[in-house]
Amino acid sequence: MKVLQVRALRGPNVWSKHTAIEVTLDLGQNEYTPARIATLEAHLHHCFPDITQLQPIDWQETTPATILLFIALRLQKQAGCPVSFGRVAKMAEPNTCRIVVEYTEEAVGRLAFEEALALYQAALEAIPFNVTEIITRLHALYEDVRLGPSTNAIVQAAVRRNIPYRRLTDGSLVQFGWGSRQRRILASESDQTSVVAESVVQDKDLTKILLHAAGIPVPAGRPVANANDTWAAACEIGAPVVVKPQDGNHGRGVTANLTDRDQIKAAYHVAAEESSNVLVERYISGCDYRLLVVGDKLVAAARRDPPQVMGDGIHSIAWLVNQINSNPLRSEGHANLLTKIHLDEISLMHLASQGLNAMSIPQEGRQVILRNNANLSTGGTATDVTDAVHPAIADCAVMAAQMAGIDICGIDVICNNISHPLEEQGGAIIEINAAPGLRMHLQPSYGKPRAVGEAIINHLFAPDEDARIPVIAVTGTNGKTTTVRLIANMLENSRLRVGIACTDGVFVNGQCVDTGDCSGPQSARNILFHPDVDAAVLETARGGILREGLGFDYCNVAVVTNIGRGDHLGLANINTAEELAAVKRTIVENVNPEKGVAVLNADDPLVLDMANHCPGSVTFFSCNCRHPVILEQRIQGKRVIYLEKQQIVVAEAGTERRIPLDKIRLTKNGMISFQIENVMAAIGAGLASGLDWITICAGLSDFVSDTQTVPGRFNLFNYREATLIADYGHNPDAMEALVCAIDHIPAKKRTVVISAAGDRRNEDIRLQTRILGDVFDEVVLFQDQCQRGRADGEVLGLLREGLENAKRVRKVSEIHGEFKAIDIALTNLEAGELCLILIDQVEQALGYIHSRIATATV
Repeated sequence: MKVLQVRALRGPNVWSKHTAIEVTLDLGQNEYTPARIATLEAHLHHCFPDITQLQPIDWQETTPATILLFIALRLQKQAGCPVSFGRVAKMAEPNTCRIVVEYTEEAVGRLAFEEALALYQAALEAIPFNVTEIITRLHALYEDVRLGPSTNAIVQAAVRRNIPYRRLTDGSLVQFGWGSRQRRILASESDQTSVVAESVVQDKDLTKILLHAAGIPVPAGRPVANANDTWAAACEIGAPVVVKPQDGNHGRGVTANLTDRDQIKAAYHVAAEESSNVLVERYISGCDYRLLVVGDKLVAAARRDPPQVMGDGIHSIAWLVNQINSNPLRSEGHANLLTKIHLDEISLMHLASQGLNAMSIPQEGRQVILRNNANLSTGGTATDVTDAVHPAIADCAVMAAQMAGIDICGIDVICNNISHPLEEQGGAIIEINAAPGLRMHLQPSYGKPRAVGEAIINHLFAPDEDARIPVIAVTGTNGKTTTVRLIANMLENSRLRVGIACTDGVFVNGQCVDTGDCSGPQSARNILFHPDVDAAVLETARGGILREGLGFDYCNVAVVTNIGRGDHLGLANINTAEELAAVKRTIVENVNPEKGVAVLNADDPLVLDMANHCPGSVTFFSCNCRHPVILEQRIQGKRVIYLEKQQIVVAEAGTERRIPLDKIRLTKNGMISFQIENVMAAIGAGLASGLDWITICAGLSDFVSDTQTVPGRFNLFNYREATLIADYGHNPDAMEALVCAIDHIPAKKRTVVISAAGDRRNEDIRLQTRILGDVFDEVVLFQDQCQRGRADGEVLGLLREGLENAKRVRKVSEIHGEFKAIDIALTNLEAGELCLILIDQVEQALGYIHSRIATATV
């Protein structure tokens, strides 16, 4: 068994809407025979009894691929990952298949499949395999890479509101929404929190000064320079005191309720290990409360109790701590709802103040406090008290947050009773925390959980606010880029800042920000990341869908221009037009089910069939006004777009809107039929995006098809009174469309310059020149430098074979190099003739053609 390829599908894909690991496997021969089934089953059950918990396995009927799928899914579930989807697909090659396994964290999914393969091989060969150790590794990895509880609560609240999100780093930096509507958080800190505000709350002394100025109760205290100064400050303030880092967090370095000189001096050194600035404050007796303020509201409150054990008269404090730490809700750090307790220097010091140590055996019923502070990060517990907070304290907390300038913060309060004003009981606010932990509110040790994730999302996005910008995805065999540009021009005419990702590059508000073929998911994500994009128009090519899935969860509009005979067949195990259609159908399957629209070419049967897979509504377009589907849709009052008497007609609910072809320069007065299809597709997308008819017509009429707007898409030139056309067409359907357009252009003689990509099928290469040979007088074949795996001259040979029995061609030339071929054609071109150059290197070839034209006019 051999792994041929592993891909991470990071968005909706041809298999499902789930993120998944896709593995291509060569299963080998005679490996899974009846003689080995019993051994395999026995050893798998011995090593991994939980393998059949997903569903029973019929060992006589199943395959090695299916068993691997079960193992990979079950390993992830045992590690804590919520996964369920999996699929096995056969491939054309013998003994080869694809296994698709859902993942929630890519690293975990990859490792789970690697270990599934290792376990399968071990069971097959009856070799011992430690599954428990593997699950432990997977669980540790999952805990390491997944979002923490606080950030995850906000993310899940966004998901429930249908707000898209994406992690920007491996940490807790998350973007919600798209383009100009996006917001970002880091853990629980929002993008509204300024660096200045964060600096203020990190300086605990400055925070107290600001709060005191606002009349908010705070403990007396001051910064200290050394241990002796710490004792001096304690004498000034009056014991008991708290010694803590001036800019610390999570309770690290804090020692409280100190009266003894030696303790106070020792506490300085503990705090100084965390920060060079140390603060001494009056100790406020009472309970430790954490108040969560979001915007201008108090949304949750919890009483925090310090870590403690209850004596049983038998076991030591250390043993009792270990028992508490065995609770599965406790873990290291902040990954789980509770944190493990550590008998560190501070804990041991606090025990010593009670005449105890780690090995002391407290009497039965005695409560032993292990620390003075009650932070969850040091092992404390939380009790929800949100409903008990006095309104005056709530107002005080909101005012404190506003004084600090932080929109999401945790306010630490010490008082005896949260149900009474602070002034009445000598309570105080002791700290303000940016990026507050949410664990104590999400699932407190006692009391009611609070929907703090929802509160934060509703603060970032108003309840009726849409976090998504319009996303229009365009795919097909031909016409994608032109259609994308047309749609973008319409949107720009409606004063939107448009992001475009296509085979020509990435463009934002008219500026090129990336070059090359940018029709894949990464370019789509880059557009959606950009804060200056109000609408995204994304060319969505087959390669990106197969390689990684879509760059978005769903689109508002999905446009499919055509499939025809297909293109790139024979690559990536896509061998037929039907298989290609299934790939490109992915954007239709992921249309917004509520308001989304698929715009489909009714003249193409493979595109027409995609309507059955659309969760939203469908708009059909056709060059045939009598097409049965068009007629049926019209009767039902549904929107259709069709060609009638040199006009494009939009019919809907008994009304019609028309635009003559002579008002759309792109079509050359209707001469270029394939551009008419592109225009109809763009109209459908514009209407689905909510554009009015005047804006759509303006976007069509002022669109110029030149080398700047749509390079390599039927670019027309005048070269010494001859017609010169440059086009990037590179498949049989494109050849037929070009021939149809050229038939309307009078010419004394027709010449075509053509090559072909070596990674196309032999029959596709031949068919291109077979089509051209019937309408051109002269053919100039050229071989480019990159033959994509073909032998020297092989592509030229196939192109020449396509010209056999051609009806019109009289002369065939073979040239090495694209520019030399262009030179040959242009040198022999005379006034009144026509030359079609099927360019390969679009930008360079167009530049060369421009230079030749400039030279000819001198």
